[in-house]
Amino acid sequence: MTKPLTKDERDGFIEFAKQAGMIQDGEVWFSPSYENCDVYTGELLFFAKLVAEKEREACALIADQISNNTSIHVLEKYSASEIAKSIRARGQA
Repeated sequence: MTKPLTKDERDGFIEFAKQAGMIQDGEVWFSPSYENCDVYTGELLFFAKLVAEKEREACALIADQISNNTSIHVLEKYSASEIAKSIRARGQA
């Protein structure tokens, strides 16, 4: 399952919500453009975390494709494999 957010991750996701035009009122976030569309901080952060995990895995898959390419040098394949492991590890730390 997912690991708890660090303070930096939480602060970063909250900053993204603000940059997206959302407004915070206590634990509730809302968009002034839409009525009846409130989101609690926990839900917003969980959504952001899921998006980040999906993006990390997409990046790791690209590195996997490179490491599985038979036409590249073995050292490049090893490096790509290590990059994929490092990307995935970011979500486990």
